[in-house]
Amino acid sequence: MDIITVQHLTKVYGSGPASTRALDDVSFSIAEGEYVAIVGSSGSGKSTLLHLMGGVDRPTSGTVLLNGADVYARSDEELAVFRRREVGLVYQFYNLIPVLNVVENMTLPVALDGREVNRDRLSSLLSSLGLEGRESHLPNQLSGGQQQRVAIGRALMNAPAVVLADEPTGNLDSKNSREIMALLRASNKQMGQTLVVITHDEDIALSADRIIAIEDGRIARDERIRR
Repeated sequence: MDIITVQHLTKVYGSGPASTRALDDVSFSIAEGEYVAIVGSSGSGKSTLLHLMGGVDRPTSGTVLLNGADVYARSDEELAVFRRREVGLVYQFYNLIPVLNVVENMTLPVALDGREVNRDRLSSLLSSLGLEGRESHLPNQLSGGQQQRVAIGRALMNAPAVVLADEPTGNLDSKNSREIMALLRASNKQMGQTLVVITHDEDIALSADRIIAIEDGRIARDERIRR
């Protein structure tokens, strides 16, 4: 069963002669529980694609369906709720709030919703992410690998069906990169979450079920590695 369907997605920045077509009529589907790597050179449009899939930006034309529902039929306020509840977003630069500690950063999506924190889930995530004993640390008291673990915890706190990661190991050394990808892969396997990762790392791409290569805003290759 397909959980994400991208139909004729186009994104143009600017207008007239100075406009840039970041995505050009892109269509594909992703099955529930699938692990997909999106690869391409800088400026190819892969980050734009991921942001459109996650409701971060609106397309110029085309649609993104999540579980059959049009993501962009929502208002801006509804999109904010969608990003908190239905997708988990992980960025290369962590995007942690400097004045919030580990637990506060991880539970921020829940707090913004005005809901009770699932303490069992929080405890489980802190343990699996290796963050026990650092609950009160601020981001500047953590290593890069630890900050990325907090960012992953935040993305997983609401148990989203889809996790979208934009170069999640781009600022990490090889050891931390392997550990971060192992955590994301475990979430994909154990919780059945659909995982979409943008990466420049060939080893990471080859660990996916499927590789989608983007060139000049179009799909150049869509290859299944394993079933």
